[in-house]
Amino acid sequence: MFRPAPHVLAGDTADVYFLRTRQVMEAEGLNPIATMEVFPHRDGLLCGMREVEALLREALPKGAEAWALDEGETISQREVMLRINAPYLSYALYETAILGILAHESGWAQAARECVEAAQGVPVTSFGARHVHPLAAPYLDYAAIVGGCASGSTPMGARMAGREPSGTMPHAMIICFGDTVKAAVAFDKHVEPDVPRVVLVDTFLDEPEEALRVAEALGERLQAVRLDTPSELGGVTPELVKETRARLDQAAFERVQLLVSGGVTPERIRHFLSSGAPVDGFGVGSYITSAQPNDFTADLKEVEGKPIAKRGRIPGITDNPRLKRLI
Repeated sequence: MFRPAPHVLAGDTADVYFLRTRQVMEAEGLNPIATMEVFPHRDGLLCGMREVEALLREALPKGAEAWALDEGETISQREVMLRINAPYLSYALYETAILGILAHESGWAQAARECVEAAQGVPVTSFGARHVHPLAAPYLDYAAIVGGCASGSTPMGARMAGREPSGTMPHAMIICFGDTVKAAVAFDKHVEPDVPRVVLVDTFLDEPEEALRVAEALGERLQAVRLDTPSELGGVTPELVKETRARLDQAAFERVQLLVSGGVTPERIRHFLSSGAPVDGFGVGSYITSAQPNDFTADLKEVEGKPIAKRGRIPGITDNPRLKRLI
């Protein structure tokens, strides 16, 4: 599942100076055993280590060693969370990939964690795949799940984390049917029975009215309705959630859950909860996808067993008892 792509292994995604470094050092017959350490620029949540491990297992020769922190661990600024000891040219070409994997996935995971903590036990799902490049989308969902999300919207991202993908139906499908109930009934008729029946209720009519119409049509098979009111109409509010809940309860549809999406942030999640809005789940997109990457830095700290470092850094291996043998 985390096997590195051929273009990554070929160095096509590396900073070109690493390719030139390999060219020069191979021509000079220079390939010392070197120890590289990797650390983050800020506190956060570690994600991407499983992918990095897969890359190293492809790249490193027999006898090489690597130590790392576990996926999903809390990390501190400048804490060494990966150490590699191997012939330098066996991993030099992959420094760019290692740092990029860890930077983005750790940033996404931390943003997801902020939403999950704000939700205080209410499930959060990653809906941000549409905000990133399609090749990155599964890794976004995987990172969000590492950060605590219940699932993600992409099949590959969910599989990577051992979950089932989560999703309802798009507004486009409802618009094509011309009626929310018709779309919901067709979905119920044709989609596998183990897929939850969750229906958008903000396409044509008032959300409480649409929720009632769908609940009456699907009955016990309806698990939840999702409120995704556009910003042009003020977005989803605590008052709208409360009204929808009350209308469903009055019609004996107490078991139908209410999901909220659209511009959800930790601040909005806290606002919903503090207002007493009975939300059963949040879908979060751009807050996670727009998270600032947690930049990582890689330094050589030993060459052929001799402590060494560039100016401004302390030569020699940095002690971190939390590291575990990876390879």
